[in-house]
Amino acid sequence: IATTIDPALQRSLEALAARAARTSPARASLALLVADHRTGEILASVGSPDWTDPERGGFIDMTRALRSPGSTLKPFVYALAFDEGLAHPETLIEDRPVAFGSYAPQNFDRSFRGTITVREALQLSLNIPVVSLTEAIGPARLLSTLRKAGADPVLPGGEPGLAVALGGLGLTLEDLVSAYAALARLGRPVRLTTAPGAPQPDTAPLFSPEAAWLVADILAGLPPPANAPAHRIAYKTGTSYGHRDAWAVGFDGAHVAGVWMGRPDGASLPGAFGGALAAPVLFDAFARIVPTPVALPPPPPATLILPNARLPQPLQRFRPRGETLVAAGEGPEIAFPPDGAEIEPGPSLALKVRGGTPPFTWLANGAPVVLAGRARETALPAPGPGHLTLSVIDARGLSARAEVRLRP
Repeated sequence: IATTIDPALQRSLEALAARAARTSPARASLALLVADHRTGEILASVGSPDWTDPERGGFIDMTRALRSPGSTLKPFVYALAFDEGLAHPETLIEDRPVAFGSYAPQNFDRSFRGTITVREALQLSLNIPVVSLTEAIGPARLLSTLRKAGADPVLPGGEPGLAVALGGLGLTLEDLVSAYAALARLGRPVRLTTAPGAPQPDTAPLFSPEAAWLVADILAGLPPPANAPAHRIAYKTGTSYGHRDAWAVGFDGAHVAGVWMGRPDGASLPGAFGGALAAPVLFDAFARIVPTPVALPPPPPATLILPNARLPQPLQRFRPRGETLVAAGEGPEIAFPPDGAEIEPGPSLALKVRGGTPPFTWLANGAPVVLAGRARETALPAPGPGHLTLSVIDARGLSARAEVRLRP
């Protein structure tokens, strides 16, 4: 049977998977897939570290198992936003508490960075900026893009919501590698295959070459894992809800590879992160593909490479839907405590909001303290002395904030 599999590379990556499994949590499995994105040929496919190991579900080909992709879809949201003229890598975007109706996403570390660039938002894999962009482009647009890339996403509820940008759907490792192959090819999809000389379909680009290159440039700027070989590849990691899946997917100028680690039975791996578990395996895999990675392509001629101050005015700052309503005075305002106030300590702190549309969600230093409350006056129990950031979010996702200081 003739295939595109490279026997030497296949044996090398099988050995890598077995070695990685020996230092992984109990019952954790691992899958690896490598392809030449110039042709779509699959060069190596490792479905598990040891197919005879029942403890790790070794008989299951995890390259084709449906799992939550975590944060690995974020680059596609940014590429679509760049293509739509909504943002640029140097565009300023807000990473602050916000709610989209009843959905109030949180960053993985439960903290907020304030105003940052889009480049930083993607490299730090922040959730709030990417959900804001997903609302602007529409989650159905992201699903359509993945399908055009050759993936077959499965939605648990049927209708796509904003959570799809954070991994709220099912994909396989093969799906992800196929999508990243299109990103590596500057937006041009390719069908992954193990059949030598298989014809490739003539498929429309997912997005412009300029948008794809800008995303790849951001991902290439991520530092490699500790002690990893110094290969300059563009890559992204991901961790699914409950630490059930750890991912790393990346590419150079010729190859694309993906790594999944987790338990085939869907159980959690406490403390598992894509950056800690899967990324070192990805870099080791690239070191085995070629001694030196193939250089990423130069920017297409029309690529806009400028600092924030020289960008066109609409690209200097991303403005989500509803911001004009805030300017018109229709969003919520914190009536008490006023911004900048110094307050004497007491058994509780009164909170008052005017304007906006109930119900209201209050956050103190990024942590929710009142969820969907309809009263315009409430109280925060006995906050300790020091700096306090208060945020209120109304039913339309409009928000206001105040910085106060509680005296010792």
